[in-house]
Amino acid sequence: MSRKPPEQLDPPADDDDAALFRSAIGPVREIDAGPAPPAKPRPKPRAAMAERDEANARSEFRLALGEQLLGAGDALSYRRDEVTSRVLRRLARGEYAAGDELDLHGIDAKTAENWLREFLRHALHEGIACVRIIHGKGRYSAEGVPVLKNLVDRMLRQRADVLAFHSAPTAQGGTGAVLVLLKTKR
Repeated sequence: MSRKPPEQLDPPADDDDAALFRSAIGPVREIDAGPAPPAKPRPKPRAAMAERDEANARSEFRLALGEQLLGAGDALSYRRDEVTSRVLRRLARGEYAAGDELDLHGIDAKTAENWLREFLRHALHEGIACVRIIHGKGRYSAEGVPVLKNLVDRMLRQRADVLAFHSAPTAQGGTGAVLVLLKTKR
């Protein structure tokens, strides 16, 4: 028995494959696309920019203060050159009566900064020579850094109308408060 090899059909060389396909299939009509598939659910909104800004502000805050960040139990202390060390010691012992007081407990840094500026402006306008600012010890602050305490320290050091400041005596708030001597009009 001899087998015949199957006949192989070679398409003519001059015919195009697409033309052959169309001739084999015949006329076609386009199918409607139908409804689009459902879109992926959108992610829940998140304040990503605010989170990034907060992280940047924290890192800039640390850089601005360098390694001088105060801890929860650290005392604040500062005096200008024109203020004697005796005046600073008296301030540390609480021998100056505070004419007004500002409590910054439990508020965010931006609000605290605004309140502190306004409080000092008001005290100067009223001619108050000594004020007490309660900033808290910062034991429960993020990453163990007392944010408000360091903010108050930085702001008071930058103001020309602040002559000296020192952490209050224990009976007046200890390292959670600061007594501030202001330059008054004479």
